[in-house]
Amino acid sequence: MNDSQLRRYSRQILLPEIDLDGQEKLLKSRVLLVGLGGLGSPIAMYLAASGIGTLAVCDYDVVELSNLQRQILHKTGDIGRNKTASAAGTIQALNPEVRVVALPAAMAGDHLDGEVGQSDLVIDATDNFHTRHALNAACVALKTPLISGSVIRMAGQVTSFRFDISPSPCYHCLYPEHGDTQENCAEGGVLAPLAGVIGSLQAIEAIKILLNFGESLQGRLLQLDALTMRWRTSTLKGDPSCPICSSQAHPSTPLEYQSLSR
Repeated sequence: MNDSQLRRYSRQILLPEIDLDGQEKLLKSRVLLVGLGGLGSPIAMYLAASGIGTLAVCDYDVVELSNLQRQILHKTGDIGRNKTASAAGTIQALNPEVRVVALPAAMAGDHLDGEVGQSDLVIDATDNFHTRHALNAACVALKTPLISGSVIRMAGQVTSFRFDISPSPCYHCLYPEHGDTQENCAEGGVLAPLAGVIGSLQAIEAIKILLNFGESLQGRLLQLDALTMRWRTSTLKGDPSCPICSSQAHPSTPLEYQSLSR
């Protein structure tokens, strides 16, 4: 680690849970972030600022005016640009040492598995069940940790799946139904700072899991009602008949990645 890096990350290095060894591990880490909207924006910025070495960012959407209320990676001048290009510019302006891998097209099959397989951790910041189930299936198969978050109106939630260390309930156990019938932000709206809160929690989970300190949200679903400012934690249990993560599960046909980020 050079003198510039020691100064940049000095406040983080002071933490005994991180120290020099942890910071060096972050600098060597690769994170796959899918979705560059309201959740993906704070995730990308905080991980870049924290010194994640390689950040692979996936989203095929373009920046629209209605995104700017909450998607703080993007600026008015980015309207019409692909979100990965816009995000790469913001990330590298924040921390030019981060290697950004832009993935502006849909992923499926071997492409999706390849990106998940070479990553130390995957973060789901999308807003549709189809993509979430595809990422979940790939992470289960490849034993890659997955952090999932979502927001709608004034409610948000986040959880982690540690497929890398032990048998774990998966996203399919939590939401077994496929499809895109759920309400999204374009229909129900969302409170802008709420996306920042949940996305920031996902970034915290990522750093903790990469460095293996503290207690993650493995097996727990953390929910926030911003209207009443109350938190709730629920226990997640695996579905013994889950077709994705149960011991009897068989490989399934890969699902196509869609990134409709909040």
